[in-house]
Amino acid sequence: MLFNSLSYLLLLFLFTILYWQSNLQIRIILIFATSLLFYGFSGLEFLWILLFSITFNWFIAKYLINLNKSYRFFLLLISLTFNIGLLFYFKYLIFFINNALLFSNFLGIKVDPFFLNIILPLGISFYTFQIISYVLDVYQGTIKPENNFILFSCYVIFFPQLVAGPILRSSEIIPQFLKKTKFSYDHIIVGLTMILYGLFLKVVLADNIAPLVDYGYSIPANTLSAIDVWTLAFLFGFQIYFDFSSYSHIAIGSARIIGIYIPENFNFPYLATSPKEFWKRWHISLSSWVRDYIYLPLVKSKVFHKSTGGFFIKLNKIQLFPLFITWGIMGFWHGANWTFLVWGLYHFLFICINRLIAPLTKNLSGIIVWWSGLIFTLPAIMLAWVPFRAQSISDVMIMWLKIFDLKSYAQLNMRENTYLITVMIFCGFFITYLLKKRIYHQFHSKLFTSKIFNCFLIGFIIFFVIIFFRSNNQFIYFQF
Repeated sequence: MLFNSLSYLLLLFLFTILYWQSNLQIRIILIFATSLLFYGFSGLEFLWILLFSITFNWFIAKYLINLNKSYRFFLLLISLTFNIGLLFYFKYLIFFINNALLFSNFLGIKVDPFFLNIILPLGISFYTFQIISYVLDVYQGTIKPENNFILFSCYVIFFPQLVAGPILRSSEIIPQFLKKTKFSYDHIIVGLTMILYGLFLKVVLADNIAPLVDYGYSIPANTLSAIDVWTLAFLFGFQIYFDFSSYSHIAIGSARIIGIYIPENFNFPYLATSPKEFWKRWHISLSSWVRDYIYLPLVKSKVFHKSTGGFFIKLNKIQLFPLFITWGIMGFWHGANWTFLVWGLYHFLFICINRLIAPLTKNLSGIIVWWSGLIFTLPAIMLAWVPFRAQSISDVMIMWLKIFDLKSYAQLNMRENTYLITVMIFCGFFITYLLKKRIYHQFHSKLFTSKIFNCFLIGFIIFFVIIFFRSNNQFIYFQF
């Protein structure tokens, strides 16, 4: 069931009415049943996989604290093996088999190809990460295992964020399920506003940018000019931002309608002045998850503390190997394709370069550091989207090399409106930021004016959402 569909809006409407009329116990059951219904629209076979994963890990976590250290570690390994194995089977098995066949053919070993009909369950990457974080937190003693199976299931399958996040921690959401929130029109107004804003980002912006991006990436890479490459990099960068942040806004708004708070997942990421700041603004729930459960444990591991002297000591200060492994995992988490690994390693190199040059900027003024950081970070981030969208590594290399071909800057191979729309979106993004940070706050200093401004803004959004509303365009992150 898509957020940008009438069926979801009807489900949310009925759910909200029933929720506010129910007591605490009924509310939990209602969340559980509605989430199952929501996910069931993607296929009953996927629903059984989800329920089996929830049940298996619930039992594992429940008995972790009652065992001695060696048995607890053994149970943890069973849980991690199961969860990672499940993700590997559905998301990566075909990829590795195909590459193994190519490698065997390269070695002269003939192996007959075979076909596997494996369909990726919707949202498996997201709910698997949530389950892993829960089991790890129980193992480390930071939280107690949840004895109520329905309550634990609600944490995993809470329908607003089930398919594409934000990725939640159990400590963030389970206490809210247990709280008898009183009805308030503020919850409804704020929630609906966020949903409308999310729909605007999706149906008005992202879905109308998509045809331009699709057309641009359908052109043979070797015929593109340098300006074409920059245009497509920025255009897809804005498309995926509008598309993914729209899902997060609708998810957060849907939860807020019933008084449940989900943390923000995006905060104007293209205003970041360093890669570190970018990942504090982009897909915040994933970047914080990877930091806490992959990067920091690797940094603390003794395996990565040895160095051989020389230049390696300097590189070791930026945690070279933990960073490399973390970004390799981040790349493959997004998809079973070598282009995603290239995307991850690109960010790895970007962060390494930034950490090496950061000490050189200590004596510069703040405004110079800010502007130089923005000018350096934004183009680098946008170029990173090329492997995220391109079909092959060869296309990625061709497109990246184009930007160093000075003669190529004299050519334009796409429709003129593509360049114009890209510039308009680029300017609109920064204007929106200024409106939100300055003008909007000034309006709120005067109550009457702020009401007029809010009504005008909401009316503007509703008008365009109705005009462009389509229910057949999936969100980009559904494929992950």
